[in-house]
Amino acid sequence: MTVRTWIVAAICAAAIFSYGEGRAQQAPAIPSVDAPELAALGGYGIGVADLDFVDKGRADPLQGADAPAVGDRHIPVKLWYPAVAKGEGAGTRYRTALPGEKGSDVPFEVPGLAIPGAAAAKGRFPLVILAHGYSNTPEVLSWLGENLASKGYVVVAPAFRDPPITIRTPAARAGPLASRPLDIAFVAAEAQRRARSGQGVFAAADAGRTALIGYSMGGYGVLTAAGAPLDPGLAAATRSVLAPYVAGAVKAAALKVADVKAVVAISPASNLYGTPLWATPGVAAIRAPTLFIVGSQDHVVGYETGVRTLFDQEVHAPRYLLTFREAAHSIALIGAPPAMRESFWDMDWFEDAVWRKDRLMAVQAHFITAFLDRNVKGEEAKAAYLDGLVPNSNEGKWPGAPAGRYAGFSPGAPASTIWKGFQPSRVSGMNFEFRPAQP
Repeated sequence: MTVRTWIVAAICAAAIFSYGEGRAQQAPAIPSVDAPELAALGGYGIGVADLDFVDKGRADPLQGADAPAVGDRHIPVKLWYPAVAKGEGAGTRYRTALPGEKGSDVPFEVPGLAIPGAAAAKGRFPLVILAHGYSNTPEVLSWLGENLASKGYVVVAPAFRDPPITIRTPAARAGPLASRPLDIAFVAAEAQRRARSGQGVFAAADAGRTALIGYSMGGYGVLTAAGAPLDPGLAAATRSVLAPYVAGAVKAAALKVADVKAVVAISPASNLYGTPLWATPGVAAIRAPTLFIVGSQDHVVGYETGVRTLFDQEVHAPRYLLTFREAAHSIALIGAPPAMRESFWDMDWFEDAVWRKDRLMAVQAHFITAFLDRNVKGEEAKAAYLDGLVPNSNEGKWPGAPAGRYAGFSPGAPASTIWKGFQPSRVSGMNFEFRPAQP
């Protein structure tokens, strides 16, 4: 290799590295240029705050020899909220960590748009509880928290602090099985209490309009909080911590969150290594409108025998099912940060084998926005983005669409059967289905 050739190669490599780093450093909440219409950020600035909720006298199945130890459960909470004005310059940089292949946590940063301590916007905004998956953190769902805050939602994301041991052991499973429903019920009730009493940023939240969003193990938590009764077998699986809360027990009703207007369950768990999570009637007990989101190749929670079955069984609620064909389980997390790209195991937390991660996030933001705006805010115009869509996205037609690389959005019916709000060349590989509530 000549000196000139070496210099050219080095410059090209540096440019590629710089480009990759630049993309990695962009806030995940910023939608790509090919994002569907409703993925765009809203008109509010974004504020963020870190709080600590304390559930006093909670039994911990992972502590204590003869019986679970009882103590105060500290739950860190990330709060995203509509701010008065959009911040100038860079927003915050979230610092977090996920378990790595070598057994220890891998720390990394996530660029954000939110401004810590920004003045809250005036108004009354719906309250959203955002529940992450096993061994995840709120920061890896920042794309959704920030997106919704910019659109006029107060988003409360608890950090469940899962144990740093594999979920494949019964001892490890006891922690998240108990903490998800108990934490979500407590955090929702506490956030609603603060909203009703006008405390701090919560004064802008409307407790009477609450939505629940959960991913993976968080999906199990929010479906329980929406009314699905816990299976009695979870009493033994959690060292009796959930015994008072299983179906038919004295505190079973305490897990249901009040004033829930909508539920979003992304790749929700329904059976954990042979342990069923809900008793009859299961999700059929839920009445709130529900949006299920899943990949057809999700081998963690299952598709046909997992999420699609939940969609079929939730017969007393109007519900939707968004399927990313060929996608797997990691559809809700941000793209892998540089620190998590050094091994396949670490990268697999985040990245899908088939789908671009920014594409997955944008499509989910679009449908979650339409779903919440309609069912929580009462914006009936958003129904056009949800109802009457051709089930297979590939089959939509738009006879009058401009030719070529047209970036405009489909107007929807009657002019087009391409999904409303999608660009004509960017609407393949998905299914969207609806079932009305039965009496």
